[in-house]
Amino acid sequence: MRKRTWRVAGTLLCAWSLSGAGLAGAAPAAGPDPGAPLLAKQLAGPAEEFAAMRAPDPAEATILSRSALLPVAFDASGRASLRLPVHDGRLNAMLLSGGTDWSPRLVSPAGVELAAATLARSARASHLGGEHDGQAGTVVRLDGLARGDWSLHLQAKPGSDARGYLLLQGDDALELASHQAHRRQVVGESMGIVAMLAADDGRSTPQLGRDAGHVASAHLRIVAPDGRESLRPMFDDGRHGDGAARDGRYAGSFTPTATGTWIAQVVVRGHDRSGTPFVRTVEHALPVIEPGPRIAGTAVAAREARNRLSVALPLADAVPDRHYRVLAEVWGRDGRGASVPVAWIGGMADVVDGRVALGLDERWIARSGAIAPFELRGLRIEDPDHFIPLATADRVPLAVPPLRIAPAAGIRIDEAMTMGPRPAMPEAGAAATGSKLVLVHGYCSAGVWPQAQFANAATFLDAHQNRSHDQFALRIRDFGAQWNSFGTVAHSQGGAASLHLYTYYWSGLDNASGARLMQSVGTPYQGTNLSGILATIGNWFGVACGSNSNMTYSGASAWLSGIPSWARAKANYYTTSFRSTNWWTNDYCHFASDLVLGDPEDGTVEQAYAQLPGASNRGHTVGQCHTTGMRDPAQYLDAARNATMSANAAR
Repeated sequence: MRKRTWRVAGTLLCAWSLSGAGLAGAAPAAGPDPGAPLLAKQLAGPAEEFAAMRAPDPAEATILSRSALLPVAFDASGRASLRLPVHDGRLNAMLLSGGTDWSPRLVSPAGVELAAATLARSARASHLGGEHDGQAGTVVRLDGLARGDWSLHLQAKPGSDARGYLLLQGDDALELASHQAHRRQVVGESMGIVAMLAADDGRSTPQLGRDAGHVASAHLRIVAPDGRESLRPMFDDGRHGDGAARDGRYAGSFTPTATGTWIAQVVVRGHDRSGTPFVRTVEHALPVIEPGPRIAGTAVAAREARNRLSVALPLADAVPDRHYRVLAEVWGRDGRGASVPVAWIGGMADVVDGRVALGLDERWIARSGAIAPFELRGLRIEDPDHFIPLATADRVPLAVPPLRIAPAAGIRIDEAMTMGPRPAMPEAGAAATGSKLVLVHGYCSAGVWPQAQFANAATFLDAHQNRSHDQFALRIRDFGAQWNSFGTVAHSQGGAASLHLYTYYWSGLDNASGARLMQSVGTPYQGTNLSGILATIGNWFGVACGSNSNMTYSGASAWLSGIPSWARAKANYYTTSFRSTNWWTNDYCHFASDLVLGDPEDGTVEQAYAQLPGASNRGHTVGQCHTTGMRDPAQYLDAARNATMSANAAR
């Protein structure tokens, strides 16, 4: 799967290393104090950012998959068989058995069994995912096979209740494109999934839908949080949200009945344009939450507060002591009654007395020249961990008191306009002194940075945990509260968490001085498909850290829709990928992840999805992988790059 300009309209799992290198001076991160004030920023930005800050089209997070993750289920006698299409004479697959020997046998389309010795020579033990968040299995790579459907026969111990998966790589020229119909992932809301084929042989115009191949069967395999499975049909009849009848676009749906992570796996079989059989799957890991608050009333009144306007939104069914991400556009009128965009406003907001409040600097209105009547447009209230919309409104009338600032087109945008007033006292308290460079690890990881290679640095440590970006950010904030100011150098998810912290909360990051406030290496800013693959596998086998929706394509897209340009401009990032060895072979950082990641990639994140538009791309290095245990050296052990980051870091 890879990013393409022709995609339809148009997650990890991050640090896997458990190395203890460079942990001298590391300190565990304290959890956020539940009684501490949120100290959230009052965000705003110009109308030019409206498009970037609006809720994303789910199709923008389309997954493009060239692989298939096929469940292996055994009968009472311990036997299982799978049909494996072979397109170009090569079979690249991984049998995820949890380390159990299932005595595989491979039989050709003509009924001839492959010699056991040949199969054994082509197999090697591997691991998909991290040491604490993945599964053991066997990777098989075979060449020179006959084209067509091969049969894989497996034998487990009878009555052992064995089960697992086979991960099969398909031909690059044919991919399955799939996306959610919407992101209202709440209990009782019908969830739609759309899918179609996409073919590109590099020599002609890419083909979509029925022009890309023939679909013989398409269905949704739904796995509930408790492990129960069901199969749902997908339709191409023009009556199920699938577009026109028989256009090759398929759609299916299900209704989640409980909270937790649901897996919606699209499974498509058929024949490509040359008549060769194929199978493709896409794995959607969908966090489902309880329905949230509702917007109470049909209008909102702003009031003066601390030389600003406070826009308090009354809510019904809001959970006390919770905070939500809230975003909206402010619009007014000109003298002729035409609509005038003013600014977007938003941020993380506590529920206080059944309301969430947004701040609005009056200078935004003066700068736009707008006059009453005003209104909020595109209002959305989301949970802070998954960015699932809980309450929305297209338009809400906004009453604004008489302005104290005269209209002026040349008003310069400053910090108070984009972030709100600084707190009277930072959350660090009076005891915080000095400055520091904070070294941040990633998802389900421990300390990875060699601290000795960084000057005046300290290691943040929240070992082997699964945190949302919001939870992760608050722990970085509280760890950094030891110092008056700090900058960050982060690996993998730590880069996104640092950016999240700077965007939404006041912290020592806002006091730092230096060239580069936030630096990261190998961060999946736009997600990774491995998150969905591992969530699906983990639903059967179990995983130590669990699923993380912020790093799926869909979750990352939703998160980025609330990260403004002025925050992105403070981020600096690096990417890496494997070193090419032979022009005639597949290159990789990791055998297993290479089955599903498109080149170039670092074993966890594809270079295309590690980009952060609006930030400073500091370069791409070939010959480095995401973490230790992969073919090339780990990206965070590059002494030269570490020295550069240390020298340029803000503190």
